[in-house]
Amino acid sequence: MDSIIFDLDGTLWDPRETVLTSWNQALKEQGYNKVLTKEDLTKTMGLQMHEIAKILFTELNEQEQIKMMDDCIAIENPYVAEHGGELYPELENTLKELHKSYRLFIVSNCQDGYIEAFYHYHKLDHFFTDFENPGRTGLSKGENISLIMQRNELRNPVYVGDTQGDRNAARAAGIPFIYAAYGFGEVEDFEGKINGLVELPELLRTFQG
Repeated sequence: MDSIIFDLDGTLWDPRETVLTSWNQALKEQGYNKVLTKEDLTKTMGLQMHEIAKILFTELNEQEQIKMMDDCIAIENPYVAEHGGELYPELENTLKELHKSYRLFIVSNCQDGYIEAFYHYHKLDHFFTDFENPGRTGLSKGENISLIMQRNELRNPVYVGDTQGDRNAARAAGIPFIYAAYGFGEVEDFEGKINGLVELPELLRTFQG
């Protein structure tokens, strides 16, 4: 194994409180009479932005949904960069240990600028070689994983994520999937499972053995 590709939300951190505050601010500024809850965000985790808009803004037509999502994102990225999110326990120490033996990457179903906001606040970018998302490429998560593999000449990567969509994306890219069971989704089909990030280094050693 030469590399690890991570999902972001539900795998490396929980950004829901920060994202929720920024999105509700956007809705208020646009005069949209709705207040989103943490449960609303939880049920959309792992989806692309246009899919999230369809679920959260059912009262709007497609064009209005897209505009509302764009308005949310315009506030979200700088807000996340300023306030950060809740890192999962032992994240930095785990990344530090993994970085000694593997190249690390992020592929998330987020908008352009979101991963950069995560990097900006938490100062973890030096652990990662590259990242990708549909906000930049317009591609599916599986296609973005494949793009990262091709661009960085990865021969034997593994993908770590917390949802069935993550598992499907890893399968589409033809690589093993490790289920982060502490995240937001439920997955039954996986090559490995962790209940906390601190378990990942030891699990990966069994992959190599």
